[in-house]
Amino acid sequence: MNKEKHPLAHSLDIIKSPIITDKTTRLFENNQYSFLVDPKTNKKLIKKSIELIFQVQVIGVNTSHLPRYKRRIGKFVGYRPHYKRAIVKLAPGESINLFPEE
Repeated sequence: MNKEKHPLAHSLDIIKSPIITDKTTRLFENNQYSFLVDPKTNKKLIKKSIELIFQVQVIGVNTSHLPRYKRRIGKFVGYRPHYKRAIVKLAPGESINLFPEE
């Protein structure tokens, strides 16, 4: 029996969530959006996933691995989870609505 998943299911595993900070909201003016992605993915998979999920045309993808930050709570020392950031540039006229109105 063939258990084929919907192509969107794999894309949702790659793209974790949008990153909303002061800097990333300023990037909206340049038609760039920032997302938290799986650290093992490459730029081609990120591009395909964004195009599939949001139905937009992606021009470029920039990624960065951020360092692990040390976190201390009382006497316990640990690290925050490792993640990868992707900044996606869309074609002119395209946009992603990250704040839908209800």
